[in-house]
Parts: sequence; structure tokens; C-alpha cells
Amino acid sequence: MTALLIIIAAIALLFCGYVFYGSWLAKQWGIDPAKKTPAETHADGVDYVSAKPAVLMGHHFSSIAGAGPINGPIQAAVFGWVPVFLWCVIGGIFFGGLQDFGSLFASTRNEGKSVGEIIKASISPRAKKLFIIFALLVLILVIASFVNVVAGTFATIANEAGNVAFGIVKNPTGPQTTAMISLLFIVLAVIYGLLTNRCGLKTLPATIIGLVGIVLSIIIGLNFGFAMGRNAWIIFIGVYIAVASLIPVWCLLQPRDYLSSFLLYGMMALALVGIVVSAITGSAHFELPAFTGWKTSIGPMFPALFITVACGACSGFHSLIATGTTSKQLDNEKHAKAIGYGSMLIESALGVISLIAVGMVSKSFIIDGAFKGAPPVAFAQGIAKMFGYANNQNAIYALLTLAVSVFALTSLDSATRLSRFMFSELFLKDGEESYKDASGARKCLAHPLFGTLLMVVIGCTLGGLSLSQIWGLFGSANQLLAGIALMAVAAWISDIGKNNKMFIFPSIFMLAATLTQLIRTVITKISAMAANSPNAFHWGNWFQLCFALAMAVLAIFLVVEGVALKGRHNARRAAAKAE
Repeated sequence: MTALLIIIAAIALLFCGYVFYGSWLAKQWGIDPAKKTPAETHADGVDYVSAKPAVLMGHHFSSIAGAGPINGPIQAAVFGWVPVFLWCVIGGIFFGGLQDFGSLFASTRNEGKSVGEIIKASISPRAKKLFIIFALLVLILVIASFVNVVAGTFATIANEAGNVAFGIVKNPTGPQTTAMISLLFIVLAVIYGLLTNRCGLKTLPATIIGLVGIVLSIIIGLNFGFAMGRNAWIIFIGVYIAVASLIPVWCLLQPRDYLSSFLLYGMMALALVGIVVSAITGSAHFELPAFTGWKTSIGPMFPALFITVACGACSGFHSLIATGTTSKQLDNEKHAKAIGYGSMLIESALGVISLIAVGMVSKSFIIDGAFKGAPPVAFAQGIAKMFGYANNQNAIYALLTLAVSVFALTSLDSATRLSRFMFSELFLKDGEESYKDASGARKCLAHPLFGTLLMVVIGCTLGGLSLSQIWGLFGSANQLLAGIALMAVAAWISDIGKNNKMFIFPSIFMLAATLTQLIRTVITKISAMAANSPNAFHWGNWFQLCFALAMAVLAIFLVVEGVALKGRHNARRAAAKAE
């Protein structure tokens, strides 16, 4: 019954946040359905492509979700369910939703430009350059992390002789099944895109065909898998995301994200049914304590809780999606609230569902105050237990694995496309719209192909290494990006004469939490090296140390630029009043 009350409270609070706070934000900022969007004014058939609200919702939600709202809340459950619940709900409404909605609105009013361009207009050109460098570092971590996750999920393990199967196989293992279904998903998305954008098929019949295709893909994948080794998958994924980031969005990105969103919706619906079933039948009991202490195995509550939960409450990556791809496909400003703000609150609900799932099996996974095991396994076993299948969660686990891999690929598609935009922006001067307007070396550096290949090669190279060396930095970098995005949108909102006071506390809080975490990481690594601890000088530790330092320095410079701008604005206003 505790689990049922938790999810009812979460849904009620998030719904109220959407209806009241979301609507208030829209009114404060002046959302105008009559204004034309960049998808209309800059339509090019490649990046600027108007999308139906349901399709764009699917793209945006799929891109921002990934495995984050499952991994984060489950690992943070070591603090107890109350802190995680409160942060998912409060963070989603007042932090994450604010950032996502504000970023989407700001980009829509700025010709679909990125956060970097918004920073340039509202703070300074130097701040824009610093932000783009920072964002590219974050995107490298995104690409590396998800390449690692996907390749690890798909990879076929070598046999005792060291051989790895290659190609289509019968009686597939779990990874081979997931790989085959994911490959068929790509083909299905291309077919859907052609049907809706070149054959004129309406959304509803196309969606029905797409859902039938998903079912057929799953059936085929359960009987015929695709096998490759891990390194081969890394190369394949690298080629795939490079191509996916360069072709028109209607061909793959839009339809793939839209269709894959149904997997996540289905997974959430299954979990909600499981919570109700367990409350009625008593098949499972919520075991997680309300509160375990201010300090746990992952560190003190501040900042560890707010860094670990990540996407379940607030994520800087969302601002890149909102300003990088979603704003270029929005057909009307009135849909910005549902797509920008609503998607974040749905993700917060998924975070609470993940918390409930681990709460059903917490005694098996949270041992001596530390989380042991893989969050997706805990999620699958928790949901399976709700239905009374404590020892047999294979079907649910297969669905979850498929969803995680599909959304990881979706995030990879979007992250690579974003890195292409931002890398080009780094080398373009004022008045230059694309690499064609540049000259000399800048023309080469700003070329979409150059930036794409460079980011893919770096990301895939890091993705071939240990995930533990990457993921720890990703959380801090992602949340620090959120603080910077909140600061940037606040500056722009102020410039257009609208109320921006709702951004002040969230931006300060996120910057404080993430900078604290990065400083802790730097001190920990330096202390280990000074003490000559075992493996202290491993390259992974050097990588984390240098990356953490670089991000902290860049963030501090950006904050200083923002504070200086605020001071200049205040001085001008005081002078104007004096006159």
C-alpha cells in the first residue's frame, strides 16, 4: 500500500505542477500561438522540419529519457525513499521542468539556435565560446557513455576458443535478441518516415503500422538474433550515429524517436499496473526505509543526492536537446509547454516508479548501506515481483533491456547531431550562417562532416574503455550544464523584459551542488595520488582529474561572465533612473 500511495502522491503533485506552475510560466514569458516558429520560417527539409505534436513529443521524450531516470533514482535509494521522492517531484517541477521549458522557448524565439547562441546574445560572445567548449566536453561523455552501454548490451561473448559468432543466429541469447530487434527498429523508422513524409500517410494509420512493426520486430528477434563482438559493435554504432546525425531528421530521427517512445510508455504502464496489483494482492511489499541518513556510500546528501538522481529531476542534456533539435521541429509555441515541461514531469514520474521498483527488492540490492548490482536488473526484478514472479522476470527484463538499448541509441542520435551543430558554431563568425560562408581553415573545421567524425571518433574511443571511468564524470557534468543553462535562459528572459526571478534559486543551487561535487572529485584524486594508493596513477584517474578541473574552470568563468553582465545591467538601470 505504501508504494501505491507514493505513486498516487507523485502523479497528483506532478499533474498540479503542470497545470498550475507550467501555465503560470507560459503566461509570465508570453507564449504566443500566433508567432511563427523556426520550423516554419527556416524550413530546410533537413534540420528545420515541422513535426506533429505527438511525433515531436515522442522525439523529445525519447531523447531526454534514456536510462537516466532508471539508473539515477535507484542508485540514490541508499538515502531512503523520502529524499529521492521529494527531489524527483520538487526537482522536476521547479528545476528540470523550468530548464527544459525555458530552453525550448528561448531557442524557439531565437530562430532555433542553441544555448550557446542565446548566451552570446544575452551575456557575451566570449561566454558563448566557453559554453560551447563545455557542452562539447559533456557531449563527448554522453557519446562515450551510451556507446559503452549499447555495445555492452548487444555484444556476443566469445566462446572458450576465443571465437565470436557473427551474423544472424537461431535460438538467440538475450543480447543477440536485443541487437536484432534494435536493428529492425532502425529499418522500421526509415519506412515510417518515408510513409509519412513522402507518401502522405496520416499519423494515425502510420502509427498503427509502426506498432504492428514493433510487435513483428520483437517476434523475429525472439527467434533470430544478430551476433557480433563488442569492438565490432562499437565500430557499427559509430558509423550509424555519424550517418544518422547527417541525414534529414524526418528520415530517421523523428520516426525512430516517436516509435521508440511507445516502448517507454508501455514499460511505465506495466509498472503502474504492477504497483496496483501488488497493493491489491500483497504479492510484493515496499521494503525501502523512509530515510537512512545524511551520509551514505555515495557521499553526503549534498551534493550526492542531487547529482545521482540526475535525469529523474533535472538534466543539463535536456537543454541541448530542447535547443538543438526540438526547437527546430516545433510547429506552434502553444505546444512548448506540453513538450518541454510535460516531458520532464513524465520523466520524474518514471524516476518515482524506478524508486518504487527498487523498494520492492531493496533487501537484495541495498546491502550495508550500499547499492549492489545493476539498476536495470533491480528495476526488472522489482516489477516482476509486483506481479508475483519473484524468481522469473525474464520477459520483463527482456522488455526493459530492449527499452534501455533503444533509448540509448536515441540519445546517441541526438547527441551526435547536437555536437555537429555546436562544433560548427565554434568556428563561425558573426554573419556566417554555415561553413559555406566561412573561409580558409575555418571552412573545413565548421564543415558538418568534420565535426561529426571528430566527435564520433573521440566518443567511440572512450566508449571502448571502462564505463566506471566515464559515468562518474557524466553525472557532475550533466548537472553543471543544467545550472549554466538555467543561468543563460534567465539572462535572456531578463533581456526581453519578462520575469526571470523563478530561475535565481534553481541556477544557484545546481551550480553549487555540481561545483562542490567536482571539487570533491579533484581532491579525492589528488589525495590518492599523493598517498601513492594502488592504481592511483592509472590513466583513468588522470582522465577524471583533468576533465573535472576543466569543467569546473569553464563553469566558474561562465558564472563570472554572467555576474559581470548582471552588474552592468544594474548600473545601466541605475543611470537611467538617475536621468
